[in-house]
Amino acid sequence: MALSESQIPPDAQHYLVCGTEDCEKNCQFYCNDCHQPKCQQCKDKHKKNTETKNHEIVPYKKRNRPLPVEKCKIHPTKHIDLFCEECQIPICSKCTGTKEHRGHKVTDLEMVFAEKCSLFHEEIAKIRGYFEPTSENLKKEIAGDVIEIQKILDGIRTSMKAEADSLKRLVDTVTTDKIEQVDKKEQSLLKTLSGQNQEIDDYINSLNDLIQTYYGYLSPSNIEELTFSLQSKNLIIRPIPETFKPVPPVFTAGQYSKQDVAKLLGKITVPNTKSENRKIKPMQIASTQLKPAGKHRKQVKEIPDVNQTLCLSSSVTKVREYTVPGVDCVNHISLGKSGRHWVSNHIGKLVQTNLQGTKLQKIKTSGQDEGYYKIASVGSLGYHTVTQNGDLIYTDKDNKVINRITPDNTITEFIKTGDWEPISIHSSNINGDILVGMVKGGEAKVTRYNKTGIEIQNIQRGNKGQELYDLPYYITENINGDVCVSDGDKNAVVVVDKSGEERFFYRGQRLDFYPFGICTDVLGHILVCDGHSNTVHLLDQDGQFLSQLLTEQQEIKRPLSVCVDDENNLWVGQLIKKVKVYKYLQ
Repeated sequence: MALSESQIPPDAQHYLVCGTEDCEKNCQFYCNDCHQPKCQQCKDKHKKNTETKNHEIVPYKKRNRPLPVEKCKIHPTKHIDLFCEECQIPICSKCTGTKEHRGHKVTDLEMVFAEKCSLFHEEIAKIRGYFEPTSENLKKEIAGDVIEIQKILDGIRTSMKAEADSLKRLVDTVTTDKIEQVDKKEQSLLKTLSGQNQEIDDYINSLNDLIQTYYGYLSPSNIEELTFSLQSKNLIIRPIPETFKPVPPVFTAGQYSKQDVAKLLGKITVPNTKSENRKIKPMQIASTQLKPAGKHRKQVKEIPDVNQTLCLSSSVTKVREYTVPGVDCVNHISLGKSGRHWVSNHIGKLVQTNLQGTKLQKIKTSGQDEGYYKIASVGSLGYHTVTQNGDLIYTDKDNKVINRITPDNTITEFIKTGDWEPISIHSSNINGDILVGMVKGGEAKVTRYNKTGIEIQNIQRGNKGQELYDLPYYITENINGDVCVSDGDKNAVVVVDKSGEERFFYRGQRLDFYPFGICTDVLGHILVCDGHSNTVHLLDQDGQFLSQLLTEQQEIKRPLSVCVDDENNLWVGQLIKKVKVYKYLQ
């Protein structure tokens, strides 16, 4: 691959010529005292000469760079040839006696510059030997992913067309709709891969810029540039950006019938599998091992599609119910591991119980009624969630922070939210991202953090620039990555896709719709409490109303919170401090 003009090192030439007068042989050595390149023959003569036999002659690549020849501005008869280590500037020998530098430690300027040049070469070697080729390998892997995704999606198209052929003209229209869905999914996946490819391109360009910066340090043309290079610290080589191997969708075949053609042709689903970081070999240059930017790929076992075995039951069955001790109303539930879960009310009382309703612990500190620690202000509802690691994280609206409780009950400050008050939170089951609903001065937004607490996305305005949220009291995520928010002031469920693009608003089946707790299940259904009608509404992932899943006939009174456990049971928290658990899938 030919180098562009900007990539050619400033000391590059066709071949190195000996610096001895009338000698044009190939240069292999360099005299650091004379600052002259030498061929083998001239080098031998140089060493035999009584006047130059003590000169330091080194291989050309290990040469000391010549300093710019410049007179001292304070002492015009003296050349600048020393370096004041305390002031970190080049000076002349006479400057050492002035009051500005008297008593300061000085070093030979050539030696200091030689040390800097050695460091610059090491950095260039790291870039050339590891960061640049590793980035190129990632580009090749991404290109392979593009081909693999296209093959998989082509296979899905073929399967869908085979289904359509057996149903003849009756299914032609539905087939077209399904293929368009695959095309959109392909565009989305290829857009993601293209974005990764562009990110790596940008990173490679930044590496080339860094190389040029170091080359600029190697050959200063004047003292000012020399001073700058001597004072410069090593520029930071940014880690290689993380890229992820996309998870292709899976086609689920339908069963033949004329009653519901759209369902019979199957659906496109994305497996609930975490994207793995691409594998990057550790860097080993000059016996220094850097931690790679990405994690090693793991062998991912194929997970059976639960959607093939689950469907809505014809009836809803109550599994159990219990009263939560110490909580007057169940405004929010966060399911943890080993049958333990956290239950809270609207003023910050937070209790951990087991499946029998036995209180295991509470968050407490001195000075609060009943020994409770007020971790949330009045108005915070869906303010806690359990992470993939089993930690509880919760919002502290008053102090504008998000705290973490580890399984050993240690409470630490996790994220600061600046001027914004966090009022709701959800930990993603897909990738561990943390979604936080926040308000500030009449504005509201949803902010996405990664699992380490780094902010990566803000969702605030819709497709036409309108404010999406007023009070995002509850927040959750669907299996397709949609962010679903129950907004108490808009009286609506607001749903956007994972890029933040507005998808739909759900405002109930009549004028009086007061949404509270919200959750999703493995089939992509959205379940939301309606505090006005004492019901739990069931929607599909596109916002279409399917049914009132729970009503007063199932003894539901003022439902406030919902969640679905690992066994696909629906948990419902009520105003009367009772939790009821229902089976609604079969």
